[in-house]
Amino acid sequence: MEPTTLVFPVIGKPIKKVLLGMKKRGMGHGKWNGFGGKLKPGETIEECALRELEEESGLIGKEENLQWVGRIEFYFAGDSSLDHPVDIFLLWEWEGREEESEEMKPEWYVESQIPLEKMWADDSFWLPQVLEGNKIQAICHFNSDGETLLSFEMDKKRIY
Repeated sequence: MEPTTLVFPVIGKPIKKVLLGMKKRGMGHGKWNGFGGKLKPGETIEECALRELEEESGLIGKEENLQWVGRIEFYFAGDSSLDHPVDIFLLWEWEGREEESEEMKPEWYVESQIPLEKMWADDSFWLPQVLEGNKIQAICHFNSDGETLLSFEMDKKRIY
């Protein structure tokens, strides 16, 4: 399983806004999501998260402003090549201004208006939890179509 990352730039404590990206190509095309992707050889999970964020949104973050908030293991029935763990981060400070890339179109959302219905089916279970200040550990199973959620099991604990 190839490790991947997700980063959500956020404003405020409690969180008032979150930056999401509309995926323009590849896995998750047409869905809102955090910014992230696969590790390159020799890269730490934090380095990957920040590199992917910059490539996809133009924002430049530093490791000291990343907060690890959880890990989800994804499994796809019928295609184990898609199975992967995702480490999830919130980013509290950054440099630059968000801009559209070839892969993502960024947009800020007030927490109460996050378009969960236009995101991956599992996001409605865990994203509100991490935005409320919880760390999560979860296992998620999708059907072979990659869209139908078969099961989602989550543990959480308060972080702030």
